Amino acid sequence: MSGPSAVTGTFRTLGELILAAVDQIGDHEAFVEVATGERVTFRELASRFVPLASQLRAQGVGHGDLLAVCLPPSIDFAIACYAGAMLGAIVTGVNTRLGPREISAIFDRCQPAAVVVDPSFHLPDGHHPLVITRAELPRLAKPTTGLLTTWELPAAQQSSDPAVIIWTSGTTGVPKGAWLDHANLAAAVQTAGDMTLAFDRRLSGIPMAHAGFMAKLWEQWAMAITFVLTPNPWSAQVMLDVLSTERITAGGGVPTQWAKLLDLPAVAQADFSALRICLAATAPAAPELIERMRQTLGAPVIVRYAMTESPSIAGTRTDDPPEVQYRSVGRPQDGVRLRLVDERGVEVPHGHVGRVRVSGPCVMRGYWNDPVMTAAAFDEQGWLVSGDLGYLDPDGNLVLVGRLGDMYIRGGYNVYPLEVENVLAEHPSVVTAAVIGVATPVIGEIGRAFVVPVDPANPPTLADLRTWVADRLADYKRPDEIVLRDSLPLTAMGKVDKASLSK
Repeated sequence: MSGPSAVTGTFRTLGELILAAVDQIGDHEAFVEVATGERVTFRELASRFVPLASQLRAQGVGHGDLLAVCLPPSIDFAIACYAGAMLGAIVTGVNTRLGPREISAIFDRCQPAAVVVDPSFHLPDGHHPLVITRAELPRLAKPTTGLLTTWELPAAQQSSDPAVIIWTSGTTGVPKGAWLDHANLAAAVQTAGDMTLAFDRRLSGIPMAHAGFMAKLWEQWAMAITFVLTPNPWSAQVMLDVLSTERITAGGGVPTQWAKLLDLPAVAQADFSALRICLAATAPAAPELIERMRQTLGAPVIVRYAMTESPSIAGTRTDDPPEVQYRSVGRPQDGVRLRLVDERGVEVPHGHVGRVRVSGPCVMRGYWNDPVMTAAAFDEQGWLVSGDLGYLDPDGNLVLVGRLGDMYIRGGYNVYPLEVENVLAEHPSVVTAAVIGVATPVIGEIGRAFVVPVDPANPPTLADLRTWVADRLADYKRPDEIVLRDSLPLTAMGKVDKASLSK
């Protein structure tokens, strides 16, 4: 359970929280941008985004309008987001790595009144919002303290007003915009669990347009979180340097990043004394890796399960054994409830695979300007219907086995790729793996495994991996083919792009 807030008081909106927080935590560091060396306190940050908000207000942007932030991860991205919050605007981040079709779909759906854009970002044809370029920010967001003390928030703003729109990654079609209100953002603090502690210094290499930042706007100010933004492209050496020199308390990364970091000779001399917790994200971490992390870094490892539509769902605890960390995504967060149901919507018993449904204070209010998809996203009782499949173990931990669309049927038997991927990742010669179903005569579909070997000069054979899987799972779950890769393609969110592998 997360500890007490760094900021005291009761607030309806993010803007109200910010005004109170500047007085209470203003001198604490809010951001460190490693690539540029720039550092800002919460007070300095506010002295820049309030003038920007003033400029936007003067040009007609206000309460209920939509502000799109089309910038790479940066302090400038945060300045634009928080300027929108002070206006009572609805803020949405647009990942600059998305393609033209995805960006056009986002703009068609949300119709922003204003955009803050990077020079490399091309606005879709047919849209004519107020445009502020990144080059203009030093002038429009020039540090000014006087405005902050006299700033007036919209009088009509409520906790149920839309606050942010977060777009799905779009791997199964055009992106959908999950919208959260201010109450959703506040609830994210209460459901954060072990991952959040007041005055944490958090390593951040994620796309800021996604839920890892957009759903944490309230949390940053309430808990006085310092985000340390790492440069792109990622490197193990930079991650190591930042963990040590920036005194990171909460470090996050995918398992392959942690594995590469632990292989660096300099790890033995690095200072990790500030590190209190590590997060293994987006892919399963083998028990051996979790134990190495604990021994080398001196901090417990946790795994989180969340989605754009509900930024808090479940997670492991710091005292869970490595096997639980690897095999499951833990138990529901405080205030969150889970149901696993069959294709008829009937709840399945513990140990049986079902489709995950979620209820809790962080669940989105709907998909922006999309009543049809919103209706399809919830069941009759208002539970969010996910595309994830899993089961509950005897201790109540959720074990995910795959996505509804990922499952393939081999000779009449259902095979869940994630379950097979987890087992392949345990093989000592495998860094990571992805499994897809491929159509074939007679038996319907077979499993094709894309494998990144530890040693490309001495990769595992198909026979090795088939035996490895059969010793641990049903024999029909063995991959029928393997394809060796130097790396796996990733989406803009950093997840394996299975649509690309299927081509």
